[in-house]
Amino acid sequence: MPESILSSAALDPRRRKILFRCWRRGLREMDFLIGGFADAHLPALPASDLDALELLLDEQDRDVLAWLTGELALPAAFNTPLFRKLKAFHTHAGPLNI
Repeated sequence: MPESILSSAALDPRRRKILFRCWRRGLREMDFLIGGFADAHLPALPASDLDALELLLDEQDRDVLAWLTGELALPAAFNTPLFRKLKAFHTHAGPLNI
């Protein structure tokens, strides 16, 4: 099972809960996509982005994955700065060095 590299010890309770939800999605692909983003950005996200992330976490994994890959059109309600940050985080111009 994938795990966060971000320690929740320094996070406030709301961010701890969000971090847990980001890494326990149900689809392993979504754990990596949303969890990896959370590891990189969660501590600095403003409250408005936290609100948008919580709403996104309430959606079905298959829908969010389809929105991220462009398989389905992104509903207007989720066309937020947070979603654009998430999508940009996973846009790569070259090979990945894992």
